[in-house]
This record gives sequence, structure tokens and C-alpha cells, in this order.
Amino acid sequence: MEDTGVRNNKRSSQHEILEVFNRQIGVNSPKKFSRRISASEALVKRIDLAGKLIGHEGCVNTIEFNYCGDHLVSGSDDRRVKFWNVATRSLVCSYASGHVDNIFQARIMPFTDDTKIITSAADGQVRLGQVGENGHVHTKKLGKHHGRVHKLAVEPGSPHIFYSCGEDGLVQHFDLRSNSSAKLFCCSSFSENNHHSSSNSLRLNSIVIDPRNPNYFSIGGSDQYARVYDIRKLQWDQPSSNQDRPVNTFCPKHLIKTHDVSITGMSYSHTSELLVSYNDELIYLFQKDTGLGPDPLSVSNENLEEPRMYSGHRNSMTVKGVSFFGPNSEYVMSGSDCGHIFIWNKKDCKLVRVMEGDRRIVNQVEPHPSIPVLASSGLEKNIKLWVPMSADNTIPLPHDLQEIMESNKRGREDHSRVTLTPDVIMHVLRLHRRQAMAYIERRHNREDIASDEEDESDAYVLGFADHDGSLEDGNSSECSIV
Repeated sequence: MEDTGVRNNKRSSQHEILEVFNRQIGVNSPKKFSRRISASEALVKRIDLAGKLIGHEGCVNTIEFNYCGDHLVSGSDDRRVKFWNVATRSLVCSYASGHVDNIFQARIMPFTDDTKIITSAADGQVRLGQVGENGHVHTKKLGKHHGRVHKLAVEPGSPHIFYSCGEDGLVQHFDLRSNSSAKLFCCSSFSENNHHSSSNSLRLNSIVIDPRNPNYFSIGGSDQYARVYDIRKLQWDQPSSNQDRPVNTFCPKHLIKTHDVSITGMSYSHTSELLVSYNDELIYLFQKDTGLGPDPLSVSNENLEEPRMYSGHRNSMTVKGVSFFGPNSEYVMSGSDCGHIFIWNKKDCKLVRVMEGDRRIVNQVEPHPSIPVLASSGLEKNIKLWVPMSADNTIPLPHDLQEIMESNKRGREDHSRVTLTPDVIMHVLRLHRRQAMAYIERRHNREDIASDEEDESDAYVLGFADHDGSLEDGNSSECSIV
């Protein structure tokens, strides 16, 4: 008697055959055909390693496809930004970012012919790399946070506007037309008395913009609440008057009264669902009408609708992202401390595919914008490309998956440290040493600036630039064309 898995695989294969037939007789348009095939579970189950992009000299912390999906940008601990041709798996351009510490985020500004790349790093800087026609890349500092900057959010469809969030709790707005940055507000924790505590800012790890309604963006950091803000409610002419007032918040019911969790990654689906990944916890999917409102402490959580939950991975050692996969966000993807990539069906939360993506830790999994292809990166110095292979049969889940999941579960529950290889130990030690040196440098800078005039001190502390443009530390770097 056939088991359920075999029957499902046959059903998926029959679905693919029907889609091809409908395409041949003209029932399906090319675009409709592509989207339906890309969402096929049988196709996702055939995804396997297709190649590697090799060239970085440090851990690769950020990867992103361009709008067309034919190129990919990456940033690394080696403080270099690299631009790759995906089809040929070759390096197109490499330049020194100007950062003095690990790059955490590199994003391509849309509708700029891939010539403007924004970056953020552990040094707190937000920088722009401008690729010139002569093969040179000019970099300049646009703004600064006091603390690491893990994520940048680009306004959908805008070649000029983006946002940053940092471990200092600040959310900043950038406009490339004026080369200016503005502090919007400082995110703080909720308190029982006045809802917010201005003296207790959150360390922010993630910021995402709702693609369906770009007026809304969400941030997450060192507590259990994902916060949603309405850009229209913020004062652009007087940003110093803005207060930390979200329009909605999200949190699983069982985490509301906890204090030892944090958010490392978030993503919006094409229908404004909010995907949230928690450190040493699970991944949750929130519908936009299931929030706690602007003041979560005043809401009774007895009748809260439970979000969808995705389990099996481990998110503890690093700040990991989370993302959707498929033309209509049909799947959820995440890396793991066990070195695997996990892909779940969004609707039923079941694992569809598990691949070994890194010998140690997978940090980022990035979907291609239009076809069933993805890229991943982690503590290894390369980027891996994953595509559906031409094998007749789907690839089964790992035979030791239950042991992998149980190990990850035990780690989450007791917060035990995973077994570390010498390479990982050295990486962590180097990271802590750089963080300590950066802290000492920032402390000395603050002491030096404290003796200057008051207005200059305020400009430094808030990370504001002078009126001539936040263009300090500019430099030119020749683009290494391969």
C-alpha cells in the first residue's frame, strides 16, 4: 500500500504535467505558468546545491539579488562588497566598503542600474557605494549609530529612500537626493506605568517595510514584541518631536510575559503577513488583524489567536534572518545553528526541504525575485546557490532529521551551547575582541567630544551629519573587474 508521501509526490507531479499541458494549449499565460510551477511543492523538493560563489575572505553576513535576479550583492567580515553574475557564478566587481568592522547588510537601491549600494556594519556606519562609469566605486558615510547596525530597509520602488535601525535603539531615515539622515525616534521597552521607558532603549536587530502598503514598517529587537509604525504619523520637519508610538504590536501569547527572548529577523509576505524569528525560540507568522494594538500591556491575551508556528531549527549563536519563498510567499525559510537550511510549507507548517547549507551555521537565506532559486550564506566564506535539479524523483528529508530537530529543541529549551569547532571559537573570540575595541574607541570619542561645544556634542551623539552632507570619510575605490 502506498504511503502518504508517495501519494503526495505523485499528485504534485501530475499537477506539474497538467500545468505544462495547459501552457501548451494556451490556457495558461507564460507569467501564470511560471508562478504556478514555481510554487509547486514537488519542485521545491528537488532543490539542491548548484554551485558556490567563492571570493570573500571572511564570513558572509549579507546577500541580496538585484531586481532582475541576474546579479547578487554580498558583504562580509572582510569589509568588502562583492557583485556577482549569478548565471556564470563569476565575480563582476569587488570594492572596499569603507567600513572598519564587519559588514552586516548590503542592499541595492532599485532603479539605479545597480550602481548604488547601501551598507551597514558593526562600526555603526551607514554608507553608500556609488559605481562610476570608469570602473571606480566612490564610497561615503551617510550616517552613524552608536552600536552595530544589522539591517537596512529600502522603500519599495524608491531609488532614494531607506531606513536603518541600530543597537542604540534609533530608527533613522535617509534620502540620497539630499545625502541627509534624520533620527525618527528611539525605540524603548514597554513599562507598566507609562507604556514606554525612554531610559531603556531596545537593541534593534531588524526593520522591514510592508510591500503592500509602504506606509507601514516593523522593527524588532531585544524584547518579545514586533512593533509596527505608520510613517505618516511621524514628523519629517521636526524629527526630534517624534515619540516611540507604534500603531500595532505582535507577540505569541506564551511569550508576552517572558523577558529572555529577542527578535533577530522579520519579513513581510505579499499579503502583509508578518513573519518573526525569535532567538532561542521559534518562527511565527502573524496575520495583520491579530495584533495586540499600540499598548500590548493593556490587552487581555486570553482570546488571542495563535499565530502559525515553524519549528525544527535553532536560532541562537548569531543574528539570523528569515524569509518567504515562492511567487506568492508559499513557503518559509530559515538558516540554523546546526548548519542546515529549513523550508516549511507556509499553510500547514510542515517541513518540505532540509539541506546542509554550512558546516557550522547558516545565517541568511535569500529568495530569487522571480524563479525557484535561492542563495544562502553563513560562517563559511562562500555563498551557495540552490536550484531545482533535473532528477526524476524528489529529494527526501534527511534520514537523521529527527535527531537534528531533537538536538535543536534541546538547545532551545536549556539554552545550552552548541558544540563549537575551533574555527567557530576563533570567530567568536575575534568578534568579541573587535566589539571591545570599538566600545573603547566610542567611549574615548564621547569623552573628547564632551569638552566641545554643546551643539556639536548633540550632533555626534544622535549620529547627525553636518549640513554639508554626511559626506565625511569619502573615498574612491577602484572596482576590481574580473
